[in-house]
Amino acid sequence: MQSETFPSHSGAVVSVRGSVVDIRFAEHLPPIHSVLRAGNEGRIVIEVLAQLDAHHVRGIALTPTQGLARGMAVVDTGGPLKVPVGKETLSRMFDVFGNAIDRGVALSEAQWRSVHRAPPSLARRSTQSEIFETGIKIIDVLMPLERGGKAGLFGGAGVGKTVLLTEIINNMVGQHEGVSIFCGIGERCREGEELHREMKEAGVLSNMVMVFGQMNEPPGARFRVGHAALTMAEYFRDDEQRDVLLLIDNIFRFIQAGMEVSGLMGQMPSRLGYQPTMSTELSQLEERIANTADGAITSIQAVYVPADDFTDPAAVHTFSHLSASIVLSRKRASEGLYPAIDPLQSSSKMATPGIVGERHYSLAQEIRRTLAQYTQLKDIIAMLGLEQLSQADRNIVARARRLERFLTQPFLTTEQFTGLKGKLVSLEDALDGCERILRDEFKDYPESALYMIGTVAEVKGKGKVKSKTYSSSPDPALKLESKAEAEGDLKHGVKSQPNAKYAADTHEP
Repeated sequence: MQSETFPSHSGAVVSVRGSVVDIRFAEHLPPIHSVLRAGNEGRIVIEVLAQLDAHHVRGIALTPTQGLARGMAVVDTGGPLKVPVGKETLSRMFDVFGNAIDRGVALSEAQWRSVHRAPPSLARRSTQSEIFETGIKIIDVLMPLERGGKAGLFGGAGVGKTVLLTEIINNMVGQHEGVSIFCGIGERCREGEELHREMKEAGVLSNMVMVFGQMNEPPGARFRVGHAALTMAEYFRDDEQRDVLLLIDNIFRFIQAGMEVSGLMGQMPSRLGYQPTMSTELSQLEERIANTADGAITSIQAVYVPADDFTDPAAVHTFSHLSASIVLSRKRASEGLYPAIDPLQSSSKMATPGIVGERHYSLAQEIRRTLAQYTQLKDIIAMLGLEQLSQADRNIVARARRLERFLTQPFLTTEQFTGLKGKLVSLEDALDGCERILRDEFKDYPESALYMIGTVAEVKGKGKVKSKTYSSSPDPALKLESKAEAEGDLKHGVKSQPNAKYAADTHEP
């Protein structure tokens, strides 16, 4: 921990109500965001959030308050919460106070900076829009991410948000010469330990920093851990002029921690019990994530959606800050289509001809149109059967189902669960595969040949079969199998390779 010399300004505890502490100072009144210390060796840390009058402040404890009593001395440290920054932080894991929690050696040369910093001015921000490739087909083709932008991963419990984040870390550290910072807000401790071990085994830990505010910690600590991670990211962007990938899991828990702090401070709740200052608090965090002339902080944030309700105020306010929204679908996860991204609900502001190019834009629009038409035809298939569709509609169904399977992808981080070797696919290969499927080049191949592959070239090795035209076939068995595939009977391939990792974490708040 940073060595600090405390000024002579001290006060006394007046009242303790859970994590809320009122303190009286006779002369000097600490400013907002000052850090106060109390208890044995100053182990109880309190952040000032309000000045009640000329002699009293109200603060929120960032550590458990056991042992804190009325009349106990409190010392003003004379500054805000600080965290270490610099190259020494790479490959390490920290808590909100900047303490190393990976059982490694203590930091000796690191510089310490306040977690409360202003966002970069408009004059410093870059006005260029660039694409940030992830190596994941469905994201790069349909909802490209922006370098220096913010992307949200929206989904309920157990649909694969954390798995998708860890896969993007894996791909980015290997592909870009940047730094990855993982911020776990309200994470389970086992998730942090698993991530640290997996990144070490993958050999990418040397360019990573991890910051955790675990779910057993007080709300004040969980509320500030996002600011701590951003301060570390800003050092690499501004001082070392490197690109930074900031992954936040989970931004909903940041809002939730703010809601708890607001309730403890006695503020009147707003809609659905959220804090009245939610919009401001989220903006103060999000506006610091920006692209400057020196470097960029690209952020991908998992957003837990309570009860899968996208009209929830937390989801709505988060949407407004994002340049790309990746929506995870429980229905697609149940069908075995991983990553379980809903291509019709997901969107990106980058998907315009001026940024991605005319060919990419046209292809993405045609893919969305084909998948949307298939969604409309599903009701007719369910009620009347496939035979009632015209030949043109049957071709659309065949194309859409092949596209859905081609846009699945085996992940490097799930190899041990699926037994499938993970694949990293370039944007050009992904576009080429989609274009060839839309031209019906693979109509003579079974749908399962396109499932969980990397590039479309891998289909050739799976062998051609007799074309399954979805019309009245002389072979009743073939007709039945074709109908079953087109109507979504998952007996034929899709659920034959379940991905246990995606369904592992089903206990989100």
